[in-house]
Amino acid sequence: MKARYGLICRGIRGGTYYCVDKVTGQRTSLATSNQDEARQILDAKNQALRQPGINLQIAKAYLAAADSNFMRRNWSEVMAEFVKTKTNSNRTRSERAVADQAFNPIRELQLVETRAEHFLRVLENGTLSTNSYLRRFHNFALDMGWLPWPVLPKRQWPAIHYHEKRAITAEEHSLIVSHENNLELRAFYKCSWHLGGSQSDVARLKAEDVDWKANVVSFFRSKTGTAQVLHFGEALAAVLRDLPRSGQLFPRLAAMDEKHRASLFQRACRRVGIEGVSLHSYRYSWAERAKRAGYPERFAQMALGHTSKAVHRAYARKAHVTLPPLEQYEKQMEEKLVPVEFVKRDAV
Repeated sequence: MKARYGLICRGIRGGTYYCVDKVTGQRTSLATSNQDEARQILDAKNQALRQPGINLQIAKAYLAAADSNFMRRNWSEVMAEFVKTKTNSNRTRSERAVADQAFNPIRELQLVETRAEHFLRVLENGTLSTNSYLRRFHNFALDMGWLPWPVLPKRQWPAIHYHEKRAITAEEHSLIVSHENNLELRAFYKCSWHLGGSQSDVARLKAEDVDWKANVVSFFRSKTGTAQVLHFGEALAAVLRDLPRSGQLFPRLAAMDEKHRASLFQRACRRVGIEGVSLHSYRYSWAERAKRAGYPERFAQMALGHTSKAVHRAYARKAHVTLPPLEQYEKQMEEKLVPVEFVKRDAV
């Protein structure tokens, strides 16, 4: 059997060696100027064509020498190690994702035996969450050096199309609150509107998180661990005064699972005919209100506990801002400067 690949060198001395496919004529750089190295790579490519049945076994032998657990590691172990890297609510979500039945076909499958079609079957039977977490498991295995190469090329992953998310409007919020008879839930919705916090963070607020001297509410986000610090005005102060002075502000809601709180909110929305919003919509609403009001972005990031500008811009991307003309600003500045000049002259 004739060798399919040949060897050429670009340059008279010290040039780069190339592999030439004698069938297609395509040339591929071997990224070396050493003739012995180039010859070994060429021989390996020709030998791989002659005995494709044992190529995987040879690769396994080399890989097993570098990692004794390489041959037996399966996707269940990858998922378990991935979950260990998460904390708090992120860990809970990851554990829930791992239990997805769509992953069953690959749980006991060895990483080295995994092919692209295995992933494609999982993605066909799964949901958006399956797609998202399979990507994370795959990238985690690559980063840990447990996969010798990507199972599915980046451009071949099906695109993730999330459902449209929107902020809750002031009118909708007022309507929900006005029809809520439960005092704790009513105060919870009002605090969510003024704080823009996630439902778990607001539900677990304590009286000790409120600094009445500085009019500040501060806490650490359960999702990211970042601090969320907000100065509050009289509207929120009026709500906080009616809540417990020590311990949990919302004792009943704090003990609930986030799904239960979400279902109560959806029930309140259905009661007044509102669709397309969730408790998380309060965060979108706060960000959009801040942008419309001209609130500095760095302050808004601190208030919402965002760790990057990209995240905050995603929350506020739908805010409609009407910019006043420059002449209006110039006129305002002139009106402010004139009284100051008179005061100075009078003082003299």
